[in-house]
Amino acid sequence: MTADSVSPLPRSSAPREAPAAVTAMVRLIRDSWAMSEPYIADISQFFYGMLFTLAPTTRDFFPINMEIQRGRLVRALVHIVQMVDRPDDLAPFLRQLGRDHRKFGVVPRHYEAVGTALLASLKNHLGPAWTPEVERAWAEAFTIAARAMQDAAAADTNPPSWSATVVEHRRLTWDLALVRLLPDQPVPYHPGQYVSVEVPQRPRLWRYLSPANAPREDGGIEFHVRAIDGGWVSRAIVSHTQPGDVWRLGPPLGRMTVDRETSRAVLMVAGGTGVAPLRAILDHLALWGENPKTHLFYGGPTREDLYDLEELRALAATNPWLTVTPVVERGGDVPGFEQGTLAEAVTRYGAWPGHHILVSGSPAMIRATVSRMLVAGSALDQIQYDPFTID
Repeated sequence: MTADSVSPLPRSSAPREAPAAVTAMVRLIRDSWAMSEPYIADISQFFYGMLFTLAPTTRDFFPINMEIQRGRLVRALVHIVQMVDRPDDLAPFLRQLGRDHRKFGVVPRHYEAVGTALLASLKNHLGPAWTPEVERAWAEAFTIAARAMQDAAAADTNPPSWSATVVEHRRLTWDLALVRLLPDQPVPYHPGQYVSVEVPQRPRLWRYLSPANAPREDGGIEFHVRAIDGGWVSRAIVSHTQPGDVWRLGPPLGRMTVDRETSRAVLMVAGGTGVAPLRAILDHLALWGENPKTHLFYGGPTREDLYDLEELRALAATNPWLTVTPVVERGGDVPGFEQGTLAEAVTRYGAWPGHHILVSGSPAMIRATVSRMLVAGSALDQIQYDPFTID
């Protein structure tokens, strides 16, 4: 199981109420995890030791330097089991996750080993607080999640992963690169989705990237990658990728989309390279002359961070249904630019009633924007986002 597979998911618009037994189970899980979380480093070390003893082949799923993992996988597993009372959100996510893990060659006995190691590590650190009721709650929740993932993996007829050759690597700025790849066969993604990638410079370190274009006839995919501080993969991609490199791509994930035939007006909010999945959606919509009215707010700290602005303006110039508003946090008044954060700029226009809202960017940007929009009066069921760990 990968380290960066889980991140907060939006609640569905009309969540089903969880049965009382499930609510009680989740309460036991959350309370016991609250006691365990301060010891995440020790729990993680115990977990991996137990996992590699029970299923030695799982060691090949992870990078050579396990320090990079820290507590990522344990936190990911905990997040999954804490969501069993939100089936409308959890079920589709687990199906995607199960399909994604086929790229490692995960089989049922690996799930059993992961569950056993997780419960053993928690029991080892909780001591007397690890009661039979707590153990049963964790075991039942993990079983629900593992079964859903295995069922989805068994039903998938697509390849577990795709090979793709880098055909272009171009530095847009000192810390930003555009990478174009040609897969050995088309990857069946929808505009707005993302995929996990493994690059030759960082084997076994899978990270998520969003295609910046709609699917093309030749199958070509374009990624925009910014090197972030401490980002092992992103820095390697920006600095060391070369044409001819062969990447591995995992199955498409994510639920951000615009149905041009049924969607109401659309508001898009993009920070930095978070514009990539929204650009893919716009690329797809541009195939038609008529589309829902779409307003894109594209922001960053400075003008230089809006690397794709001219391309987006050119797209808007030939598609009257599209409006692009650039936003900068600093740099003085610039004609045609909103000032401030994206959260501030978007909410100056009110609550955007009647709009389908897509938010894309860093986890911090998504949290700030969604929170401020809710305060401004936007409804939660208007807002869609796919917050994933980027490096």
